[in-house]
Amino acid sequence: MALVDTAIATVHLLIGALWVGSVGFFAGVVLPMARDGGLDAGPLESMMTSLTRWSRIASVLMLVTGGHLAATGYTFGTLASTTNGNLVVAMVVLWLALTGLVEVGGSRLRDGVERKKVREPAATALGVYRGAAVVGALLLVVAGAIVT
Repeated sequence: MALVDTAIATVHLLIGALWVGSVGFFAGVVLPMARDGGLDAGPLESMMTSLTRWSRIASVLMLVTGGHLAATGYTFGTLASTTNGNLVVAMVVLWLALTGLVEVGGSRLRDGVERKKVREPAATALGVYRGAAVVGALLLVVAGAIVT
């Protein structure tokens, strides 16, 4: 059983790192480029659609793998009374925040891109995606704290 848990933990951490990295790249590279006029509406819409799809898949995978890890490693009592348990609860809150921020950012961006606008919607969504990137970085910090 330990091998299965190790494999699930590895998948969980890998998916999380890829998810956070993709949000960070979008917030740090793609949106500033779009805001400054370096991208047309078509490519920006395609990238936004891909990120939104990936974010939804990653969010579900994180729920499934994280749920398994929490169910096999913690009880309700240890989630509330231990440091690692509290970190798991914090991770769930951050996971919800990251999922929500990516959805809100995508909605703000989609509204403008559908009208073939780029600069204004990119500027409007940039703050939300930057917030999502910060939340994602915090998720990785919490994950590191849990495994140490």
